[in-house]
Amino acid sequence: MKNTASIRLLPAALALALASIGLPAAAQTQPAAEPTTVQKVENAGEKAWDATKSGTKKAVSATESGAEKAWDGTKKTTKKAWNATKSGTKKATHATGNAAGKAGTAVSNTATAAGDKTRQVGDKIGEKIPGTPQNEAAKKP
Repeated sequence: MKNTASIRLLPAALALALASIGLPAAAQTQPAAEPTTVQKVENAGEKAWDATKSGTKKAVSATESGAEKAWDGTKKTTKKAWNATKSGTKKATHATGNAAGKAGTAVSNTATAAGDKTRQVGDKIGEKIPGTPQNEAAKKP
């Protein structure tokens, strides 16, 4: 407690000492001078510059981060699209091969059936023409 009391008494003692030599106590505690207009403008300019630098750094960081995310997304989407294209092409190739195989089989079956019918018709006609093997075969019981 003594230290606190002596610290509080020191300014009062100092004021009394200065008053005794002829200086008014008010002269010791002059209010701080107001900053000039130039100082105010300089302070405002410095704050604006600091805010601009900070904002620019944040904008650059956000742009870089956004660009990186966009690039990663593009790479991922491109890879998915490529894989889907490969898969779709493979499926289409198989489907085309299967369809072509089925179509070939159908054409072959149709051609065989048409050939068989043509031969049957030819045999019927040949039965009526004398001297043909069909005519000779038709004569035998």
